[in-house]
Amino acid sequence: MKRALISVSDKTGVVEFARELVTLGWELLSTSGTMRMLREAGLPVTSVSDVTGFPEICDGRVKTLHPKIHGALLARRDIPDHMRQLDENGIGTIDLVCVNLYPFRETIAKPDVTMEDAIEHIDIGGPSMVRSAAKNWESVTIVVNPEDYAVVLDELRRDGHTSRETRLQLSAKAYTHTAEYDMAISSWMRGQAGLPEKLFLEYDICQPLRYGENPHQEAKFYKTLKPAPYSLATAEQLNGKELSYNNIQDANAALNIVREFTGAPFAVGLKHMNPCGAGVGATVAEAWKKAYEGDKTSIFGGIVAFNREVDLETAEMLKPIFLEIVMAPSFAPDALELLRSKKNLRVLKVDMEGVVKRQMSCVSVNGGLLVQNQDLDTCSLSIDQCVTKAKPTEDQMRDLEFTWKMVKHVKSNAIVVGRGGMLLGVGAGQMNRVGSARIALEQATGRSADAVSGGSTALVLASDAFFPFDDCVTLAAEYGVKAIVQPGGSIRDEDSIKKCDELGIAMLFTGERHFKH
Repeated sequence: MKRALISVSDKTGVVEFARELVTLGWELLSTSGTMRMLREAGLPVTSVSDVTGFPEICDGRVKTLHPKIHGALLARRDIPDHMRQLDENGIGTIDLVCVNLYPFRETIAKPDVTMEDAIEHIDIGGPSMVRSAAKNWESVTIVVNPEDYAVVLDELRRDGHTSRETRLQLSAKAYTHTAEYDMAISSWMRGQAGLPEKLFLEYDICQPLRYGENPHQEAKFYKTLKPAPYSLATAEQLNGKELSYNNIQDANAALNIVREFTGAPFAVGLKHMNPCGAGVGATVAEAWKKAYEGDKTSIFGGIVAFNREVDLETAEMLKPIFLEIVMAPSFAPDALELLRSKKNLRVLKVDMEGVVKRQMSCVSVNGGLLVQNQDLDTCSLSIDQCVTKAKPTEDQMRDLEFTWKMVKHVKSNAIVVGRGGMLLGVGAGQMNRVGSARIALEQATGRSADAVSGGSTALVLASDAFFPFDDCVTLAAEYGVKAIVQPGGSIRDEDSIKKCDELGIAMLFTGERHFKH
C-alpha cells in the first residue's frame, strides 16, 4: 500500500483530496491539526508519532524530524542498498507528501506582531519534508498548493501514479515555495536586526510580453504579491489588444501623474514617458478638452488617463483620435460601448482607491541594481514660499500648484508652462535648463490662444530643479510669464530673485527637488 503524508496550514480542499487518496487505496499519515480534521471527516489516518515511535515534543516544534520520515522520503528506489537499509530499520516508503507551511507572511503583516509570535510561525519540519520529497522527485510526489490536487488525482486515477513530468514540475514548485518562505523570513529577520547588505525581490508573473522596448528584446511583466492602487498589474482590460512593454511603461507614468490629482476632474495625455497635455476642469469633458488642446499633435498614438469616470460626452471627443490606451477608475456604460467600437483601443479600468504606499524603485545598471524609495512627496504651495517683491494672485497660485505637480513627472531637465489649469508647454530631457525652458515657452506661446477660458490669463512656469543662473527668468519674461515655482538652493539664487524683482515676476522656492532621470 502506498503512503501519503499530509500536514497543511492551508486546508483548502484537503479533506476531499485525502478522501480520494483513500478511495484509491492509499494509507494516510498526518500530524496534529490536520490529523484531527481528517479523522473528524471519517477518514482513517495514522499518526506520525505512531510511525516514528516518538511523541511530538516542544509544543509541536519537533514531530516529523525523524529518520523514519526522512529516510522514507529520501531513499532512492533505484538503489538496492538504500532499500535494504530501509528494510533493516523497519522504514516504509512515503510516496506522496502534501505539505504547506505555517502562515509566516500573514503573521508579520499584523500591525501588532511581536518577535515571539513571528518566531513561533517559522516552520521547521514542514520545509524539511518539502525539500526531502522534492529532492527525491523521481520517486516521491510533492504537493504544496491545493491548485495541484486535481492534476495529481487525475493521473493517479488514470495511471496509478503521477507522471515523471508532473513530479518534476511539482518539485520545482516545492522549491519555489520554500525559497519564498525562507526569503520572507530572512527579509523580516534582517530588518529586525538592521542588516541592509542583502536585497530580496519577490514578484509573481503577471503576463509574458511579445517583446520588450524593441522586437529583439525578451520581456515579461511581474506583479507584487499584494495589490496596490493605480496599478496596471490589477487593472481590468475592457477592450483592445494585449498591452506591450512600452504600453505598460507609458501607462504607469500616466497613472503616477493622475494620482497627484484627487480634487477636481483631471485628464492627462502622455507620450514616451512625458506628459504632452493635461488639464483640470469642472467636468471630465472639460479636463480632457484642456489636455487635448495643450498638444493636439503629440497626443496622436498616445495614452490618456482620467481620475474620474469617463462619460459619453468625453468618449465622443476621444473616439476620433488615434490613441493606444484610455484609463479611468470607471466608464459609463454608453461611453464604454462607444469606445469598444474601436477594436484596437485598449480600455483599462484601474483601481484608484486606497492609500498609495511607498515602494522601492529599482533600476538595473551593469553588474548591479540601484534602489531608492519612490518619489511620492509633493509639497503644497503657499504664499509664504514667495521670495520676490511681486506676489502671485490666487489664480496664479492655483496654476503654480498645477504646474508644480506636473513638472515632477517630466524627464530632467524639466520645465513646464501652464495657464488656467492647463498644460501648455513641456521642455523635457535637455542637457541644459535654458534649453528646456525655451522649448516649453515656445510651445506655450503657440497654444495659449487655444486655452479653455477661465482662470488666470498669465503664464506660469515650473522647474524641477533650481536655476543655476538668471537666464531662465530673463527668457520666461520675454514670453510673458508672471509667476515661477522652483526648488531654490543654487549659490546664485539671489541673481534669479533680483531678476524677478526687476521684471515684476513672482517666484516661489519650495525647497524640494524632483529630478527624474
